[in-house]
Amino acid sequence: MEQKIMLGNEAIARGAYEAGVKVSSAYPGTPSTEISENLVQYDEIYAEWAPNEKVAVEVASGASISGVRSMACMKHVGLNVAADPLFTMSYIGVKGGMVLVVADDPGMYSSQNEQDTRMVGRSGMIPVVEPSDSQEAKDFFKYAFDLSEKYDTPMILRTTTRLAHSQGLVTLEERCEPNDIPYERDIQKHVMMPAMAIKRHLHVEKRLNDMALDACDMPINKVEMGDTSIGFITCGIAYQYVKEVCPEASVLKLGLVNPLPRKLIEDFASKVDRLVIFEELEPVIEEQVKSWGIACEGKELFTRQGEYSANMLRKAILNKPAEVDEAEQVPARPPILCPGCPHRSVYSVLNKLKIHAAGDIGCYTLGAVAPLSVVDTTICMGSSISSLHGMEKAKGKEFIKNWVAVIGDSTFLHTGVNSLMNMVYNKATGTVIILDNSTTGMTGHQDHAATGKTLKGEPTYAINIYNLIKAMGIEHVYEINAFDTAELETVIKREQERDEVSVIITKSPCVLLKGQKFPDKCVPLSDKCKKCGACLRPGCPALTKNADGTISIDETMCNACGLCMQLCKFGAIVKEAK
Repeated sequence: MEQKIMLGNEAIARGAYEAGVKVSSAYPGTPSTEISENLVQYDEIYAEWAPNEKVAVEVASGASISGVRSMACMKHVGLNVAADPLFTMSYIGVKGGMVLVVADDPGMYSSQNEQDTRMVGRSGMIPVVEPSDSQEAKDFFKYAFDLSEKYDTPMILRTTTRLAHSQGLVTLEERCEPNDIPYERDIQKHVMMPAMAIKRHLHVEKRLNDMALDACDMPINKVEMGDTSIGFITCGIAYQYVKEVCPEASVLKLGLVNPLPRKLIEDFASKVDRLVIFEELEPVIEEQVKSWGIACEGKELFTRQGEYSANMLRKAILNKPAEVDEAEQVPARPPILCPGCPHRSVYSVLNKLKIHAAGDIGCYTLGAVAPLSVVDTTICMGSSISSLHGMEKAKGKEFIKNWVAVIGDSTFLHTGVNSLMNMVYNKATGTVIILDNSTTGMTGHQDHAATGKTLKGEPTYAINIYNLIKAMGIEHVYEINAFDTAELETVIKREQERDEVSVIITKSPCVLLKGQKFPDKCVPLSDKCKKCGACLRPGCPALTKNADGTISIDETMCNACGLCMQLCKFGAIVKEAK
């Protein structure tokens, strides 16, 4: 059989192909994004970007009910958005297998919180499987569809950042083509009115009990007996650290992490002198094991925060120092907006006007840090508009005269639309700035409903954000080039004085989009420079200050956006052809 080195995310996409999946819907979110981007190579699978995760799960649910295998992909915070349909699908069950891929982010490398999807699975009574490497990512995903159909349940495949973005050798297999299951009308199963839901709840309880018993013999749960003086119960990427640090120890590696195979765990615990639970984030396994009266160690040895490592295990179990001195930290390298980013231009105006911004999830969240220091709040997708609305209702119109809400185009279509409707409906006052850079920038430039291209790159109808907002009944809506700072300043000042909702759409594409061409560069004229530093205030990384107080511009980074030229009042920066 052919073997290939694959990212965990790439292997999951391959698993979808081999499992016979026909429909996939997702919203991009690091670290899950590459799954859908790899699905496009398989013509047998219909794959799409949905406007948000709730819609993605509903699309997958409809496909499953109709009788085919389906999937939805998201990051852990996206599962919160998807919880509404998912928790009810737990009651409804499936026709064709349905599996959600949810990527957790221990260490919060690209997330606003650190949550454990296994706990969501327990809450929603949804089985959760978790692989430890790329090969298992493919194999477990395929197996999850078999479990989904056998036990009449949606499934969750949980991954983490480390697994999603690590590479491993994967054995490729042929695609199976399960027969489409004929649709049958079943009101008792598919319509969750209270009378039906009560009966289905009983089914869910029985399903989990049956699965927990059967899990003792499932191939994804594996016992590796070795030195019985210590035994580990572990799962996911944490298993790799156990094998690296304690290769002779006995290990119970769990692939099904909800529900837990109690009898298998009790049997393993009886064979080892010391039992240690090594699991990232929450003590999901540990708390259940302790509730069964089994003595074990867990979070008293290891933290509930952040990403685990071999060094952590080595120190806690072997009492050995880290092989690499963790005190020797590399210099901090905080993220910054790219040279020529249109968000920097908008924020430079807001900073000049001393305006606070209720922020949102995207590249533009970086407007919170120096030197721009504009964004005051960031909660979740779509929250900027609702937060501004809450401030106005709490403190009055005068309080928000020096506030705006900022949100990206993809995020606006994700959940910002609803928030803006709420402002209009409830007679709010406030200025919303939509930073339209024609892409979903933070997760790697995915298309969305307003870009005119599907996930597979096919041309499609592009939602007109301006017309959409006008259709809500908002009279004052403006489209402005993000780099026209003079016009932007004028419009923001004017709209801040209104006692109603107004929207400013700053339209300039992300500088990293494919096809963008920058034939010019900005060049400093040292003889005209007054050394005032005005051009440096927005923090463009292409500009540096020389020892004599003048500036230099790195022409390999500069794309001649012209922001520094506009800030210089002395004509000390000019634009030239490269």
